[in-house]
Amino acid sequence: MAIDKTLTAWQVLGVAIRSEIDAAAFYTRLQGRVKNILLVQKLKFLALEGDHHKKILERLLGQRYPDKPKDVPEASLMPPIGVSLPAEPAVPELFEAALKAEETAEAYYNDAADRVEDEAGRRILAYLGRVERSHQAMIRSELDLIRKFPDYYNVEDFHIGEDLFHVGP
Repeated sequence: MAIDKTLTAWQVLGVAIRSEIDAAAFYTRLQGRVKNILLVQKLKFLALEGDHHKKILERLLGQRYPDKPKDVPEASLMPPIGVSLPAEPAVPELFEAALKAEETAEAYYNDAADRVEDEAGRRILAYLGRVERSHQAMIRSELDLIRKFPDYYNVEDFHIGEDLFHVGP
């Protein structure tokens, strides 16, 4: 997502903070829609990542722009996750929307890194962009499982004929 060129660097950080708040809330809500214990744990991890990123961005905002307002926009200037979905979307649609949101967040952080004045701020934003890419990989992996095994997310103990278990990252 291209950053509004009229936003100042500190406003860009406020938008990023709002985006992380919204992402954490989305992943927390999504936990209630799945039964697979491993998938719930991954969604908890993604929600925690959102909270962690929010704290990093708040610290960056406070350190780099101590004289600027710390208010975060009440609504995100970035499209919310699943904005184009129906009122009661299916779980696979929610994961697809989450993937698009992570891609948007990566692009936003990369663009924001070009706008901050200091090297430390650029490094932090570049780091956040790379982390968003790792979230994309996790979500793609889960989407692949959901597509291959449509009841994957909807059962506590997943098995097809015989028990399967997770043996890798």
